[in-house]
Amino acid sequence: MALQKSIVTEQGFDATNAYHQVLAPTLITKTRMRFSLGIAKEKGLPFISQQGYECAFDLNGPNPLAQAYQFLKTLPEFSDAVDC
Repeated sequence: MALQKSIVTEQGFDATNAYHQVLAPTLITKTRMRFSLGIAKEKGLPFISQQGYECAFDLNGPNPLAQAYQFLKTLPEFSDAVDC
């Protein structure tokens, strides 16, 4: 699972339909997790950027990766992202 959306990196690199992949979800507590988001120009290419996030975690919910993607979709900057 991943998300696809266009971005401009902090370095000014424009990536149309960039590939966004959740990396290394780590439980901090029973109710919080932390993860990185790797961004590549397209699937299979090296990441051009990485960002860190922290969000709520539900032990009775889906797996951590699924919960991380669900969280990202609630953020305004991912409102136009599509699953890929």
